[in-house]
Amino acid sequence: MASEFEKNSTNMYVEQSPKGLENGQGQKNVDDDGREKRTGTVLTASAHIITAVIGSGVLSLAWAMAQLGWVAGPVILFLFSFITYFTSTLLADCYRFPGPGSGKRNYSYMEVVRSHLGGFKVQLCGIAQYGNLVGITIGYTITASISMKAVVRSNCFHKEGHEASCTVSNYPYMVIFAIIQIILSQIQNFHKLSWLSILAAVMSFAYSLIGLGLSIAKVAGAGHHVKTSLTGTIVGVDVSGSQKVWRCLQSIGDIAFAYAFATILIEIQDTLRSPPAENKVMKRASLVGVFTTTLFYVLCGTIGYAAFGNNAPGNFLTGFGFYEPFWLIDIANVCIAIHLIGAYQVFCQPIYGFVEGRCSEKWPDNKFIKSQHDINIPWFGVYNLNYFRMLWRTIYVIITAIIAMIFPFFNAILGLIGAASFYPLTVYFPIEMHIAQRKIPKYSFKWIWLHILSWACLIVSLVAAVGSIEGLTQDLKTYKPFKPQDQD
Repeated sequence: MASEFEKNSTNMYVEQSPKGLENGQGQKNVDDDGREKRTGTVLTASAHIITAVIGSGVLSLAWAMAQLGWVAGPVILFLFSFITYFTSTLLADCYRFPGPGSGKRNYSYMEVVRSHLGGFKVQLCGIAQYGNLVGITIGYTITASISMKAVVRSNCFHKEGHEASCTVSNYPYMVIFAIIQIILSQIQNFHKLSWLSILAAVMSFAYSLIGLGLSIAKVAGAGHHVKTSLTGTIVGVDVSGSQKVWRCLQSIGDIAFAYAFATILIEIQDTLRSPPAENKVMKRASLVGVFTTTLFYVLCGTIGYAAFGNNAPGNFLTGFGFYEPFWLIDIANVCIAIHLIGAYQVFCQPIYGFVEGRCSEKWPDNKFIKSQHDINIPWFGVYNLNYFRMLWRTIYVIITAIIAMIFPFFNAILGLIGAASFYPLTVYFPIEMHIAQRKIPKYSFKWIWLHILSWACLIVSLVAAVGSIEGLTQDLKTYKPFKPQDQD
């Protein structure tokens, strides 16, 4: 499994440059690995990190803050930011093997793990990474459908009044989202459509800033008064004792989801020019990116909590604490949908590449898998149709849509994905690779405190996962499949 992943998860944004090493001019245009000269800087890497991290995770932060309160909420946000930054610096040193400043480049997270750890841990990394990618595509299907539905509900409330039921089903919008993804999944060389990534990044900033602006306006509004507290929701008033515990744990998972960018750090680092050394530039970029993201998250979480209080909705742009201006709320939710349409493709492309590459290797003479059929499409040119690619990618999108329809629960799913991916990808592997790279003696002081951090994060991830599973279980008790409901 590991070797196939490695072959199919190299950096999508830097192509091989077979030319050039034959003459002096070519040597000026390529790096030490024969690939096209990299041009990335601290600024571009920081921008990649910020746009990758700030996404749908920001939508649940007001709810998470309401569960944790004014003290624990910001503290946990800052703790996650510190851990994320610290482990990202360890991971940045592992880009080259055997040393951080020189040696063989690794183009993906999996290659880094293979170079420094090898063996069964490479397969564990593959399972964690693929599981995370599949979970994210399911979560994005849920989130996008909720936002599409919210546009319809917003217009309904505007016309019928804020007390109207305006019940709308998620499922037609999940189907629409799936159809769009089936079409986009057939595009060849999808990684070259950089405009879609840029558009998705702009959309993520747009809806986050709209949500922040609406929260500030709500707090500043005349007669605004909501109930908040140092410890969040109050037992016996807002929630029961058990609900308080489970929701606090689930909110930790939501915060973990909001900070996930370890899986793409190596790909970002592989865009950096050298000199200066890539690991040093990446560490500065990580500091800028994590600091900016944390500042933004604290603003969204705390101001969102101040706006909604202990009754903060799970998704602060679709829970309808905001009704007016309805057109601005519509714009924000359209931005979410557009962002997730592009983001879904970014996260599913490694899965497509792995399955197709492995099948091609296993059945190299199978015409169904290998054969291409040229189809002339007016105004678009010639499209190379591969029946296997079309069938498999369509099936994948359909399966993720069906799972999203069965479990259309925004907060619980985000919390579960965050809890399941944070420990192995953000904490465990970076720490283990750092220990292996620096040859840190077993039971030395540094070895002990690194393992204490690792085990502490494992415990946090496990309890967050338990809280999210409990939240999912409670949602399922009142859930009526394939009927209109308000899972916001």
